[in-house]
Amino acid sequence: MSTGADTLAMQANARSLEREIAWFAQVLASRFDTYFAAEGAAGDGHKHAPPDLADDSSIYAETVRGAVQGGMSSDERLVLVLALLPHVRPQALDLLLTHNKLIERTFTEFGGLRGNGHNGHLPTCETAVFLLAGDDLRRRFEVMRLFESNHFFALMGMLRVVPPEGGEPALRAPLVLEMNYLNRFTNGQHHKPDFGAGFPAKLITTPLAWQDLVVAPEVMDEIEQIRAWLREGTQLLRRWGLEKMVKPGYRTLFYGPPGTGKTLTATLLGQSVGVDVYRIDLSMLVSKYIGETEKNLANVFDQAQNKNWILFFDEADALFGKRTEGSSSNDRHANQEIAYLLQRVEDFPGVVILATNLKSNLDEAFSRRFQSAVYFPLPDALQRERLWRQLFPDPAKLAPDVDLAALAEAHVLSGGALANVARYAAIRAARRQALLPPQQARIEADDLLRAIKKEFIKEGRTL
Repeated sequence: MSTGADTLAMQANARSLEREIAWFAQVLASRFDTYFAAEGAAGDGHKHAPPDLADDSSIYAETVRGAVQGGMSSDERLVLVLALLPHVRPQALDLLLTHNKLIERTFTEFGGLRGNGHNGHLPTCETAVFLLAGDDLRRRFEVMRLFESNHFFALMGMLRVVPPEGGEPALRAPLVLEMNYLNRFTNGQHHKPDFGAGFPAKLITTPLAWQDLVVAPEVMDEIEQIRAWLREGTQLLRRWGLEKMVKPGYRTLFYGPPGTGKTLTATLLGQSVGVDVYRIDLSMLVSKYIGETEKNLANVFDQAQNKNWILFFDEADALFGKRTEGSSSNDRHANQEIAYLLQRVEDFPGVVILATNLKSNLDEAFSRRFQSAVYFPLPDALQRERLWRQLFPDPAKLAPDVDLAALAEAHVLSGGALANVARYAAIRAARRQALLPPQQARIEADDLLRAIKKEFIKEGRTL
């Protein structure tokens, strides 16, 4: 639901972009006139001064001014508008669909692609180079620097240049504006990617707070280390002069029995420092076809590269398992896949959390590269009692025969199992007391004991 502030941001962006698009149209028309030597050609597009955004309060203008010291250059602004136009005013690029009558097709030098359903011009790097440099080789080489990995377009995750495959020219790469910036430049909102085939990861949240996390003191100490890194990791490296020797990312392993809080801890870590946590869906990531798993993983890491996300791989041994010494093509491919995963995880500048129930199933090469490995044991009696009381914070909902301290002492269960017990007991009590007034309904000790017995049977234990 949009708010008044969202509406104001949208209107401010629209005003800024109207001016930018009008300026872009002038530059594009001048490039065409110059390139085709029209009579009275305007010449260099730089003769058209870009709009003054000094007093413009829109999110777009603030980004242009603050992206780099001194603000974006006119070249950079033109490239940014070029990438934005297919989304906001695609007809502004129709001039680039002009056909060469000699060969009955569009001009090669205009670059561009055609989409599956979109009939307009989708710009490539070649389009940007033509707009800014025409046939001037020196200028073309200058413009090509805008697409390098050390340019702020890439470092800020603003523009994504998708390298072409099959040895095609490098400038054929599509020029893609990241969705986060598209949303900020239009409706003023931050974009969070949707779960799907193009992004096999899901944003995970929890209604719980940091103080609701129940773990052993030694586990909490390890978790606080990670939280400290999330808060000021880059600043810590600079403060101690370690930025040249220590990579900026942080990799940690959570291992231990199921239901002991690994996923919850990852979620609360992000929530406590204002960082999004994405759980990777391995069922959509892993493919039986050679190269597809690496491609899917690269897509996730590429989108997360500059987003300050936490990437959470649950049941990570399914993806990061041990390499084999077999000589078959399948074994070799599996080993290459794991090596690629290892490299991407190690190079990621954010936080990666791998979770598994069995640490021994992970490849040793991953273990050596973790900054920490945190073991989540089953809760002890005191921790179980605290978990029981969190599940049932209102003693009035429990019958007099329920003794949570005694239950915690007698039955060793994980936090996840205790949540299952509470759910089953609540359902059983509701069914039994359906005809009673709500204020008289109670969960009885027998409801909890029967639920505990069911959990034990699931785990292959006896009460």
